[in-house]
Amino acid sequence: MAADKVVETVVVGNYVEMETEGKPQNMKSKLSNFFWHGGSVYDAWFSCSSNQVAQVLLTLPYSFSQLGMLSGILFQLFYGLLGSWTAYLISILYVEYRTRKEREKVDFRNHVIQWFEVLDGLLGKHWRNVGLAFNCTFLLFGSVIQLIACASNIYYINDNLDKRTWTYIFGACCATTVFIPSFHNYRIWSFLGLLMTTYTAWYLTIASLLHGQVEGVKHAGPTKLVLYFTGATNILYTFGGHAVTVEIMHAMWKPQKFKAIYLLATLYVITLTLPSAAAVYWAFGDMLLNHSNAFSLLPRSPFRDMAVILMLIHQACFHYLLYCLMFQFITFGFACTPLYFVWEKAIGMHECKSLCKRAAARLPVVIPIWFLAIVFPFFGPINSTVGSLLVSFTVYIIPALAHIFTFKSAAARENAVEQPPKFVGRWVGTYTINVFVVVWVLVVGFGFGGWASMTNFIHQIDTFGLFTKCYQCLPPQGVLPPPPHSFNTTVAPSPHHQPSFNHTHHNL
Repeated sequence: MAADKVVETVVVGNYVEMETEGKPQNMKSKLSNFFWHGGSVYDAWFSCSSNQVAQVLLTLPYSFSQLGMLSGILFQLFYGLLGSWTAYLISILYVEYRTRKEREKVDFRNHVIQWFEVLDGLLGKHWRNVGLAFNCTFLLFGSVIQLIACASNIYYINDNLDKRTWTYIFGACCATTVFIPSFHNYRIWSFLGLLMTTYTAWYLTIASLLHGQVEGVKHAGPTKLVLYFTGATNILYTFGGHAVTVEIMHAMWKPQKFKAIYLLATLYVITLTLPSAAAVYWAFGDMLLNHSNAFSLLPRSPFRDMAVILMLIHQACFHYLLYCLMFQFITFGFACTPLYFVWEKAIGMHECKSLCKRAAARLPVVIPIWFLAIVFPFFGPINSTVGSLLVSFTVYIIPALAHIFTFKSAAARENAVEQPPKFVGRWVGTYTINVFVVVWVLVVGFGFGGWASMTNFIHQIDTFGLFTKCYQCLPPQGVLPPPPHSFNTTVAPSPHHQPSFNHTHHNL
């Protein structure tokens, strides 16, 4: 017990030294610490909350139209709990790994610990390689989804440019994230990001209730297994945003306090996602099957434009008054920063103290993300595909298996830095939950979800093609939309044919 106390003191001491050593506490440094250097439990909560829902908030009504109201609610609650459990496992494994390394006098002063390194230190190189492959691929496509979301959202404010052109613009501006050193430096952005997401969620809820149900609204879902499991995997993705958990923990002064943070963040996020998704689905019903972005169905108003702008600020910090001036990223940075760390370590630049040199070295990471967002602009279906094929392993299966194998021996369980709580049944209960998570996600998330999401994704390619200029855009005036496909995921006319949109022309 005494040894554990010493280790904890060393861990906390290292973080304090890393941030304060040799820095005079003048007014400038105090302001910098207040806005820039975050490491408290509140910073971690803001980071987890603002990163967890992000653009998925706009696709959850689409998922409800695929699942039906009851299944949509139940899957949100279920996957929220499942995601919180695996985030807890990751935090336990991180503390175990860091404690062992601290006992060996390893110094992390200029080194950010990542998930693949935790797997390497606890289970060996094969686990490291698998974890690295899944984590990097997930973060890569997570960043791609942010670009697609930015282009989709801004199109509903200004359709003078098609979505592909907006992707070019936002992709070019993604390079600004290379100047954010680490997750310590997201304090003010995480706080603002959560405010923006909260406003948008309640705008969707209130605007849908005030709008009322469209004439002849239908709530037929679920109608097809393909649609059902596609919607379910999108929700799996929603609550599987903790591929950056280790990096967020490493940015904390006291990472041991992280255990309950993700659960609290999930509970708050559910208060945003459940009302907004249910209200939009109640108002528009099956029309959402053809509109994966909830903004596309709500008529233009100052409140809607504000919600779009705030989501853009959250994803890409778009300043509308200066039109196309981009200045900082939030959600894209959350997904891309761990990739920057991996790339820096691969080329030997991770411990370089020059911010400009590190920024220049990071630029090649943005290029494939930009390219893939242009190739696959399928906002909504791509979330489900990433959820089933990547999130299922990265966030759910691998952490549960890693926890099982790390503590499979009696000696490892006895010497564990943190013991499982009584209310889950200690080690027996923990192992039972872990096995359930692995089996459920492997069968339902990866198996059925992978089949459904890939079927739907391939259908998007067949219908719209790669490099499509304007995915699910409104057709030009006088042009009839294509006949609906059996998957009901092609374009459809607006429910209002809204003159309030003031569409002068459309680039398709």
